[in-house]
Amino acid sequence: MTVALSLGPLLYNWPAEDIRDFYFRIADEAPLERVYLGEVVCSKRTPFFERYLPEVAERLAAAGKEVVHSTLALIMSEHEMDAIRSLAETPDILIEANDIGSAALLAGRPHVIGPFVNVYNEDTLDYLARHGAGLVSLPWELPAPAIAGLAKAAAIPLEVQIFGRIPLAISARCYHARRYGLHKDGCQYVCADDADGMAVETLDGEGFLAVNGTQTLSHTIGALMPELEGLRETGIENFRLWPHAIDMVAVAQIFRDLLDGKKAADEAWRGLADIADFAPFSNGFYHDGEGAALVRQA
Repeated sequence: MTVALSLGPLLYNWPAEDIRDFYFRIADEAPLERVYLGEVVCSKRTPFFERYLPEVAERLAAAGKEVVHSTLALIMSEHEMDAIRSLAETPDILIEANDIGSAALLAGRPHVIGPFVNVYNEDTLDYLARHGAGLVSLPWELPAPAIAGLAKAAAIPLEVQIFGRIPLAISARCYHARRYGLHKDGCQYVCADDADGMAVETLDGEGFLAVNGTQTLSHTIGALMPELEGLRETGIENFRLWPHAIDMVAVAQIFRDLLDGKKAADEAWRGLADIADFAPFSNGFYHDGEGAALVRQA
């Protein structure tokens, strides 16, 4: 089986030109097989990058990357639903559904199920596959035995998230706007001030969560490295990285070298720690424990 390394959709609100340049470099330099594009968190951000999307998709495809167009994780208006309907009617593109309503619109055509859809059991997986899903990206919080069980039953490939702040929840309310005393409708796009999410601390000053507009993420950076061997033994051959405001080409190269057996896990850990130093690592969910925990393996 061919190992596919992918880059998930950008979750944060970066300047449109920065996003364009980011993906141009990803197209030219990153050892990735698949790149997800599109707004997942807040539809108000969509117009800024929209004018660059065709150019970016074309450049990625020309570089040999499979381009997947991602949809919103929470649909809250008829306008948003109309946008997804329009996307679903677009021929010759591959779409990732991050909401079960979007999955229903895509039934009957090949598509991807994103990690914001709760796929926790074999029956759900079978249902989605029968309705056209060709790949399912699993939720982060699944422990190793659950992933193995799904992989054994799956008739289609599964993808596991292996790097990035962990998406935990999404809400109709905008926490970023509230933090600055603003209403969601007049948010002034303050989420753009935090390129990797706004840190939330406990009363004791310890890192707790990160806020990204309407989205809540982990404070820690989820990272699976020694675990990749076990995942591959269960049949997982698709692995997702989440974009962050760091050198993602270097991050992708570390994981590619690890998957190709060119780098040992301990060396990869050190290299990753030098690049992604804005928060500690975690892998607790995979080991069936507290999500923020880091279980070190030899």
